[in-house]
Amino acid sequence: MDQQPIQQIQHITYSTKYSDDTYEYRHVVLPSQLTDIVPRHLLAEHEWRSLGLQQSRGWIHYGFYGPEKNVLLFRRKLPPPAERPVAPAPVLVDSEAGDT
Repeated sequence: MDQQPIQQIQHITYSTKYSDDTYEYRHVVLPSQLTDIVPRHLLAEHEWRSLGLQQSRGWIHYGFYGPEKNVLLFRRKLPPPAERPVAPAPVLVDSEAGDT
């Protein structure tokens, strides 16, 4: 196979993040041209970065999506609940307050 530089191959698609009580997750879809050159073992950070993936620190490759070998699964541990940012409470507006 004539290997093009990774930068010339179509773009990489990143899912939105989703989470449970312990981890934040995302999956990454690689262009189909990369399927044959992606190792079939769990990738260390330097390996997935060498494929052109760009993510913040802390993401761990934990698997492949079985039916589609070009989909990599990532997760990172969430901070303990006490250290997580708290979303501000919504402000309720009474729409009838000024109708007098």
